[in-house]
Amino acid sequence: MLTLYIIDTCDTCRKARKALEEKGIAFKTYDLRKDGLSAGLLEHILEGVALVDAVNKRSKTWRDLSQEEKDSLDTSARQLIIQHPTLLKRPLLEVGDKTFLVGYRDGDYDQLGG
Repeated sequence: MLTLYIIDTCDTCRKARKALEEKGIAFKTYDLRKDGLSAGLLEHILEGVALVDAVNKRSKTWRDLSQEEKDSLDTSARQLIIQHPTLLKRPLLEVGDKTFLVGYRDGDYDQLGG
């Protein structure tokens, strides 16, 4: 079964969930804020998504970080993401072992079938 990693208040996550439901695709959701983001789960995600692609530099959370935190991203990214799950790009759709679709735009899930 597919897993959709979301933050419930994210509009793009809602669109992704709706697209999967409309296609009749079975999936479970995992709310990164409510359900928590452990170091183990983050490592699991980063096995399928490059760290540079996982950090959402367009988020309010990113903009609110100090310049020092942004500059130390190479060494502290994992710790920052665990502290601030909204730094992780989302939604993340886990479609297979170590295979993730990052973000969502209309039509992204068309190839998944139903």
